[in-house]
Amino acid sequence: MTVQEIVSAVSSGEAGSRDVASLPLPEDYRAVVVREEDAGMFDGVEGRDRDPTKSLHLQQVPTPELGPGEALVAVMASSINYNTVWSSIFEPLPTFGFLKRYARTSPLAARHDLPYHVLGSDLSGVVLRTGPGVNAWQPGDEVVAHCLSVELESPDGHNDTMLDPEQRIWGFETNFGGLAEIALVKSNQLMPKPDHLTWEEAACLGLVNSTAYRQLVSANGAGMKQGDTVLIWGASGGLGSYATQLALNGGARPVCVVSSPEKADICRRMGAELIIDRSREDYRFWSDEHTQNPREFKRFGKHIRELTGGEDPDIVFEHPGRETFGASVYVTRKGGTIVTCASTSGYQHTYDNRYLWMSLKRIVGSHFANYREAWEANRLAARGRIHPTLSRVYPLQDAPQAALDVRNNVHQGKLGVLALAPGEGLGVRDEAKRSRHLEAINRFRS
Repeated sequence: MTVQEIVSAVSSGEAGSRDVASLPLPEDYRAVVVREEDAGMFDGVEGRDRDPTKSLHLQQVPTPELGPGEALVAVMASSINYNTVWSSIFEPLPTFGFLKRYARTSPLAARHDLPYHVLGSDLSGVVLRTGPGVNAWQPGDEVVAHCLSVELESPDGHNDTMLDPEQRIWGFETNFGGLAEIALVKSNQLMPKPDHLTWEEAACLGLVNSTAYRQLVSANGAGMKQGDTVLIWGASGGLGSYATQLALNGGARPVCVVSSPEKADICRRMGAELIIDRSREDYRFWSDEHTQNPREFKRFGKHIRELTGGEDPDIVFEHPGRETFGASVYVTRKGGTIVTCASTSGYQHTYDNRYLWMSLKRIVGSHFANYREAWEANRLAARGRIHPTLSRVYPLQDAPQAALDVRNNVHQGKLGVLALAPGEGLGVRDEAKRSRHLEAINRFRS
């Protein structure tokens, strides 16, 4: 049995659940991995000089054993997230420690402790097999996957699964991720694939759309309401492009911060009107490596108020981290919220606490999303209210280059990766719905 037989069955559009279930599983498949033997290859190299194309490899890996509550999925497409970049440059530390700690939790989890780590926290594809105890999904179902892996054996996670002490990000803190021809997921990671999208479009929604939804909309994040002014860093990027759409869709007013005129144009095409081009304004929030520049904070805040008619942001959508965090705390309105989900420019944040405590501001940490939040975010996409921000697609063998492009921030929106899909443009089941949203779907492809 080869993966090409799976591709033929899926591409025919005629294979039912029994047909897919009867397909023999291949013994191995191609996957994008980092290798444990390479974990020290960048020792002494500055983070900005670490090159994912040197550490990411495409290789054959054995098909993992299927356990209770799990599913094996034929991956038609995936996408690049920043956690793949972190994994590839072994920063802030190699991910093999995550796999070893997970392996100690149960005999089933021990499968994840391998000398290679299959990366990737997104997929669109077709269910091949389900393990014991899976009732909601069956072979042949077309799905996308969110990246929250939880055990839920502790009471802590039963109000919000993100608080489960055994919460992990699939494809980053677990093995068998989505940058591969086959992936292993828990069944409660699966969601219906939006039927008007291609495989590659659907694959670029899961992680970032869900993350932005929790961070911005959910009561677990900023709890955005109609009329709020929302400052969005990197508003045309993989995460910010969904935050921009959610703000517009939810009756808020986004102030989009971008790094080039081209990215500003994309925000305008999404419907945003208030845009700050950092490349033109040349904001320098740090005077040197150790000293922030409050004068630049003030200049930035003045610019925001000029755009908004005198209002400061109710919410700041933070993810760059060290470079911008001091400015974010400063410009937020009195009683407002800074909500942060990442630190792509550095984990050590510095800010003047007087701007926080004396103005009654809040800093909220937000990490991915629980199943309900991910489901709601996916439902918005399925209804055509939120659209994919796919700008470019790479074949699986070029995933290392895609990761480098994300590392260097030369991309816009999301970068997709074809796995088993033989080409772009496949997987659409509702052409009529697609035709109604085609311009929005292709915003980032121009």
